Amino acid sequence: MHPKILAAQPLVTELKKELRHRCEGLKNRGVTPSMCVVLVGDNPASLTYIKNKQKVCEEIGAHFKLIQMPASIAAQDFLSELNKLNQDPSVHGIIIQLPVSESLKALNIPNLVNPEKDIDGFNGVNTQAIYTGTTNLKLLLPCTPKGIINLLNYYGISLDGKNVVVIGRSLIVGKPLSMMLSNFNATVTLAHSKTKNLKQLTQLADIIISAVGKSEFIGSDFLAHHSSQILIDVGINSFDGKLTGDISKEAQDKSLAFTPVPGGVGPMTVISLIENLITATENQVKG
Repeated sequence: MHPKILAAQPLVTELKKELRHRCEGLKNRGVTPSMCVVLVGDNPASLTYIKNKQKVCEEIGAHFKLIQMPASIAAQDFLSELNKLNQDPSVHGIIIQLPVSESLKALNIPNLVNPEKDIDGFNGVNTQAIYTGTTNLKLLLPCTPKGIINLLNYYGISLDGKNVVVIGRSLIVGKPLSMMLSNFNATVTLAHSKTKNLKQLTQLADIIISAVGKSEFIGSDFLAHHSSQILIDVGINSFDGKLTGDISKEAQDKSLAFTPVPGGVGPMTVISLIENLITATENQVKG
């Protein structure tokens, strides 16, 4: 039996339709949802990610704006520009594109954006909902974890009582995702670079989620002998000029189902961001 490919496209198409409709509703009330991305420097990878966000944003009828600042910008000037955006009622969603330059790394980046406009879902006010056990995916939650859970739901993969190993403990993916999975009644192991016996843990898992950022890190030896495991690949790596994930083809072939790279978690992250933008705009119009 061939493993099932958990492609994002069918769900993304559905969500775009729904978001277009919600965006139209806001425009009928005289409000065009507006996203602003703040980029410090000109990292080529960041520019590619931003283009993806812009494309989907404009496809659903929302407004997109990029503010590019020099890598040498002083922290005070950066904060002053950001403050203007936080106070601008015509801007409904703000993203600070990571990574920022060295001069800004001492700032508490996740909490600089007004929680109401924090469409990345990183502000402590928004992440608090995860700690208090929410299963409401309509809140402004971190986009990659939200996208992964929506994708699992779409393909009818229950998390209830499942043994899930998440590899990678970043504040953007691993940590919030492990808590959100726990809110959906999964038993979660959060593994990382210092974890011992990683293969023993993954071999016992029902679902393996890799957010390591190492090309083909997960080989078939990480999997159990039976083909009943689900693999979620968050890695986006460049290897021999090709885009690859963290999970090797041999591991994919041995699984029950897997997310492809490209075409899996990546598009789910972007559509979750646009969903957060529309939700943030609706909340601000209500307020």
